[in-house]
Amino acid sequence: MLVKETNLKGCLIIEPRVFMDKRGYFVESFNKKKFKESTGISIDFVQDNESKSSKGVLRGLHYQRGNFAQAKLVRVISGSVLDVAVDLRTDSKTFGEHVSVILSGENKTQLYVPRGFAHGFLVLEDDTTFCYKCDNYYNKESEAGIIYNDKDLNIDWNLPNMDLIISEKDQILPTFKNADL
Repeated sequence: MLVKETNLKGCLIIEPRVFMDKRGYFVESFNKKKFKESTGISIDFVQDNESKSSKGVLRGLHYQRGNFAQAKLVRVISGSVLDVAVDLRTDSKTFGEHVSVILSGENKTQLYVPRGFAHGFLVLEDDTTFCYKCDNYYNKESEAGIIYNDKDLNIDWNLPNMDLIISEKDQILPTFKNADL
């Protein structure tokens, strides 16, 4: 696996080895030992999640607070997304900054999002299957979020607002300045 640092300390782009032949492909999407050797991060994932969405669906920006904060390893099985992670660590030099990366079933790229980050993604193709591993269990009382179009974060989602499909819950999230960090 090839690991690339992003501009946000601890947030990593991971390119697993893909073995292709006339039958198709094989990829080892996660190996705990190889992950630790390549990243220096020892992690125990406890929950896997998967969603299927249509083009234009925007999910996020979500995070969990306190004892239920989660690190995530995200990837796309089919289709593609613009994946975004925002640094919410108040003691970080990159507090309030974000990274964007295209994840697709074709490129097999993954993004490791450490605890202390908000995460969201915009679906770029119909029938996109997105999945992620979490190192902590979901806890409804600890969930929080930031509005996707926050002016201070200035995230370029590369799609006009009128083409976005956003849940009612995500449309009323607070701004970055008003977020419960």
